[in-house]
Amino acid sequence: MLKDKDFVFICFCSVFIGSLVISGVLASKIIALGEIYVPAGVLAYAVTFTMTDTIGEVWGKKYAQQVVIAGLLTLIVVLLLIYLAVILPAAPFWEGEEAFQRILGMKQGALRIIVASIVAYSISQYHDVWAFHFWRKITHERHLWLRNNASTLVSQAIDTSLFITFAFYGVVPILPLILGQYLIKACVALLDTPLVYLLIHFVRKT
Repeated sequence: MLKDKDFVFICFCSVFIGSLVISGVLASKIIALGEIYVPAGVLAYAVTFTMTDTIGEVWGKKYAQQVVIAGLLTLIVVLLLIYLAVILPAAPFWEGEEAFQRILGMKQGALRIIVASIVAYSISQYHDVWAFHFWRKITHERHLWLRNNASTLVSQAIDTSLFITFAFYGVVPILPLILGQYLIKACVALLDTPLVYLLIHFVRKT
């Protein structure tokens, strides 16, 4: 029978994987935040760093790494399922095929973006877990705000730089995209610190 803390861990893993998967779907829409244009999945993807930092602080580095690996495997399975849905013939009475293909179709450009997202995810999330526990050791398990921001801000920079470079190099000017997206991600990362404190407090009271 699951203990309360085990159930909370499963919920956090579910939020992590759900946010990771939906961020890829939402990325098909570009939103305007003033003069900065970013994929709509930016906020959902930022949640994944909140989850790994919380899991790492409460359950430890090994658990956080396992969640990252589980997320990667889930992402690959979801991409395969989307591919199957795209290539299977549509029912003759269904009228949404064009829109479906436009959003989820894996053409050459989309495949490049998919590969870029997997590479960026793997490296940045691994770094986030490693950096969080590096700073945890340096600070003697104090100053949660420092390790939360130090790990996430650098990891988001790695993720943004790798993804934009691999996905759009030679297609559009990449530096403005990197700077614009990182600015938004950095702001979200700074704002998530109170949430990490709240989640950790909640788990330890469970």
